[in-house]
Amino acid sequence: TPSSGYHSYSLQDSTYSRKVKYYISQGLAADAAEAEAKKKVFPAGASEHNAGLAMDIVSASSDFVNTKEYQWLVANAYKYGFIERYPESKAAITGITSEPWHWRYVGAAAAKEIHESGECLEEYLGLA
Repeated sequence: TPSSGYHSYSLQDSTYSRKVKYYISQGLAADAAEAEAKKKVFPAGASEHNAGLAMDIVSASSDFVNTKEYQWLVANAYKYGFIERYPESKAAITGITSEPWHWRYVGAAAAKEIHESGECLEEYLGLA
């Protein structure tokens, strides 16, 4: 089920600010809290949700990666132009922890190339 698509600037700003405040409440200094927050939520204006290119897809299971829905997405989403944006195996390259629910639209041709190569978007674009 699609759970989150486009985020307005104000929604993204609020989400990011809440994450930073959470890390500060856990004892991190402001700059360390921001660095940690950016591993989970992008600041307003830098999010793929702000650009309208991403959507989060979930299922009723809290163990999404072990569902038939997730397996279907992995096998078929590229046919519709979507890629799993932050796969666990590419966290060191993307700088973002695994987000199996986060899928980005890149177009069918690019999605097929990315899917077949096993690359993440950073690798595909030559940024890694």
